[in-house]
Amino acid sequence: MDPNPPENEGNDRVEFRESLQLLDQTTSWFWWNTAATLVLILVTMTILVMPNRQQNLFIISSLLMAVVLIANSYTLYRRRRLKLLRKHLTDHIQFTLKQRRRADKFYGLSITDPLTELYNRRFGEERLQMEIQRAEQNNLELAVITIDLDYFKEINDQFGHAAGDWVLKEFSRNLRKAIRSCDLPIRNGGDEFLVILPDCSSENAQLILSRLKPFEVVLNRRKITASYSRGMAQYELGDTPQSIVQRADTSLYAEKATRANPPA
Repeated sequence: MDPNPPENEGNDRVEFRESLQLLDQTTSWFWWNTAATLVLILVTMTILVMPNRQQNLFIISSLLMAVVLIANSYTLYRRRRLKLLRKHLTDHIQFTLKQRRRADKFYGLSITDPLTELYNRRFGEERLQMEIQRAEQNNLELAVITIDLDYFKEINDQFGHAAGDWVLKEFSRNLRKAIRSCDLPIRNGGDEFLVILPDCSSENAQLILSRLKPFEVVLNRRKITASYSRGMAQYELGDTPQSIVQRADTSLYAEKATRANPPA
């Protein structure tokens, strides 16, 4: 559920604009009041230094000074309102930033896998479609890597699901270290993973593949060896997300077929 309904957001924007308008009006008042005060002081001083002053001149100067006092008294009132307005705007900005951080957090949760903290399948499908369109429109290179852990079911059966989760987490850490900062690691589900490599040549994709090596984890003093099969495909004109992933899977299955013995 959206924590900030559109109607409330609209009201906040109207209130914020009104506050800015009031701030502009107050700032403008300070400028005109300062200018008027200087003029009145100059006029008063001119009258006071005129020769042959009469009583009416003194009265006029007194009236002018009274106007200055009134104007400055009102300025003090506006200054207090300005202080309250500034506090209101500061609170509003802080609240908006807090809501933005909250929205970013919810968005992050909606696109990531909670166990591995990689991107989830839905996000991966959307981004792969976008990257294919970008590669086609701008004549860019694009590669994808598919990864499947070997004998993951046997690891769960032999060592338990906690061990399987630990293997997935450790693999995800290794995967993030192997890829570039611009690459998108995705958990499709279970022990299946996809990596989208924008602006990546076949040579660079092979280099990344070479960094993905078997690893070991220790859980309750038991050593678990984990390996995985990998496939890679380069974007070809006319590719769809399904076709490019299918070619990568074909390469993956060929590599997996060479692994005959489950871990001891």
